[in-house]
Amino acid sequence: SSGGSSSSSSSRMFFSPLGKSLAQAKAPASPAPQRPAVRAFSAAPAVRAFSGADEVYDLQYYLKGALAGGICCGITHGALCPVDVVKTRMQLEPTKYNKGMVSGFRTVIAEEGVGALATGLGPTAVGYFIQGWFKFGGVEFFKVNLAQHYGIEKAWELRFPIYLLSAACAEFIADVFLCPLEATRIKLVANPSYASGLISAFPKIIKDEGFVRGFYSGFVPILFKQIPYTMAKFAVQGWAQEKLATAANVDLATASDGTKMSLSLGSGVIAGVAAAIISHPADTLLSV
Repeated sequence: SSGGSSSSSSSRMFFSPLGKSLAQAKAPASPAPQRPAVRAFSAAPAVRAFSGADEVYDLQYYLKGALAGGICCGITHGALCPVDVVKTRMQLEPTKYNKGMVSGFRTVIAEEGVGALATGLGPTAVGYFIQGWFKFGGVEFFKVNLAQHYGIEKAWELRFPIYLLSAACAEFIADVFLCPLEATRIKLVANPSYASGLISAFPKIIKDEGFVRGFYSGFVPILFKQIPYTMAKFAVQGWAQEKLATAANVDLATASDGTKMSLSLGSGVIAGVAAAIISHPADTLLSV
């Protein structure tokens, strides 16, 4: 950066959990040239991202965030389906599954076979792809627009409240779409003979219980589980990334892709643990 700049032109970055800057406070030396019109949700100027390239927060940006979030959530939740099966059994039948996770795995395999560990895989993968789509895309949308509403400096001061509010709004929308699929997953795990999978379970639940009762009776518990989880995940991730970067003396604006990835993964692990602890009581209530 060039020397001799005043305090009002000091560079400050507001980092997104998706790895891009949300805003950069740096007074230009001269009026910025007029950019071509871009279809966007708000009249936001281009800002400088980690890569050093101008970033325009238009529909394409939000769709990229949504798609990345959907793919990652679908894959990770699908891969952990066996753990989810055993966890749900432990919550539903604590007198039977009371010797820990490893014993729970052995009991399920011994009584029902290895295939039982994939029970509910369909609704899990589909449900969390949709949830990840709206969660990550929504967080970016609300965060960017809140930052633009407050202005660059004020948004930096309010970055953690912005993380929390953006996460809560995005997760509420995501849960509207997740709840029917999560209800189907729990139904299949609790009673594997109920249906063969997602496609056959959906119409059977509607026939047996009705649409609202069958799919949304657990909506309030899922909100109490998912909204605190997502709020904690994004806020703690942002906080942990700042602390790790400071401790390692890393400038995120100029760091290599590998360094940024390492910081993102490290802060993500910390955030995931914190979010899981916070959401655990409501998770148990949802399964019951």
